[in-house]
Amino acid sequence: MEVEKVSASKKEFYPQTNGDISESITKAWTEQAMECYSIKCDCKKCSLAKGNYSFKCQMPRVIDILIGVVGKPKMNPI
Repeated sequence: MEVEKVSASKKEFYPQTNGDISESITKAWTEQAMECYSIKCDCKKCSLAKGNYSFKCQMPRVIDILIGVVGKPKMNPI
């Protein structure tokens, strides 16, 4: 079996947190969480995706936790 080689610049970064998400980002809706929720976690529409960050996005998990802890956000129509 051949393993695809990926250059260091194309690798995704997985934080060394054993899969845990910081409690500080799961207590209240942040601007970024609201954006993610409003675009239904579609990374192609995300403003952060345009920055070509090298980390694995955890926001969909954060959104699920936020909904369970504080409820759905109150969205203001534009």
